[in-house]
Amino acid sequence: MAKNYFKRYVWLINTIYRNGYITFEDISRKWVCSTVNEVGEGYLPERTFFNHIEAIKDIFGIEIKCNRVNRGYYIANSDDLEGDGIKVWLLQSMSLSNMLAESRDMSDRILFEKIPSSQRWLELFVDAMRDGKAMEITYQGFWSKEPSTFTINPYCLKLFKQRWYVLAKSVSTKDLRIYCLDERMQGAEVLNQAFRVPAKFDAERFFAGMFGVILPDEGPEKILLKVDDSQVGYFKSLPLHDSQREVESTPEYTIFEFKVAPTYDFKQVVLSNNHFVEVLAPEYFRDEVKADIKAMLERYD
Repeated sequence: MAKNYFKRYVWLINTIYRNGYITFEDISRKWVCSTVNEVGEGYLPERTFFNHIEAIKDIFGIEIKCNRVNRGYYIANSDDLEGDGIKVWLLQSMSLSNMLAESRDMSDRILFEKIPSSQRWLELFVDAMRDGKAMEITYQGFWSKEPSTFTINPYCLKLFKQRWYVLAKSVSTKDLRIYCLDERMQGAEVLNQAFRVPAKFDAERFFAGMFGVILPDEGPEKILLKVDDSQVGYFKSLPLHDSQREVESTPEYTIFEFKVAPTYDFKQVVLSNNHFVEVLAPEYFRDEVKADIKAMLERYD
């Protein structure tokens, strides 16, 4: 029953959030047709509705209020909701789960990308982070001949290109490193050894000037990309980075500015756009991309 209630809460949040303002009567009518209504209830009882609102506030910190003018219910702190990355991810995942449950007859027509590292290690690392415990891991990078076993203090997790990564402090070297939770992670164990993440550490701020999961040698800098008009729509609808902004636009191209470290990950996404994207600045990064393109052409000679 508790699991069913959790689905109810997510359904109710999603229903109100998508509509902006919605009356209790409309919510109740939607409830009748929802697959979350597993017992086939008629219209949603008003008392149950208010109990759900209180539970949602306690569990998610989301306030659902009523506009007395049009009697429409709305999410009062939607700005806080949109700014909380993990809460958004959780609600989107659960909302998607509810939606798919309502579309079981089309399960063979809705396809997902697999995240190979999410099942085996993710929960263990989350537990260690929550409890403030160090971990002993056995790790072998793709360019290492042998695996190594050592102790880390896990700071935060980041999902990038279908792989989960952990940013952790190496206990032996005292520096921050990033490890992937895929087949390179050959073993992991939570130790009875407490640690504290520095009070000033902010995961979002730490990664703000980065693209991907490669720690840069230097900080972020201004990068200019000239994008062919045929690809501009893709850049606008799904920006490469939070710092992306448009600085010049013509019928033939648009120039975008980024404040990001030009790491290997960022260079790869530039190259993946083929001849539709040109690096204008900085000059050394333009030369690096040019050299890679030349090497690619030589491979096909």
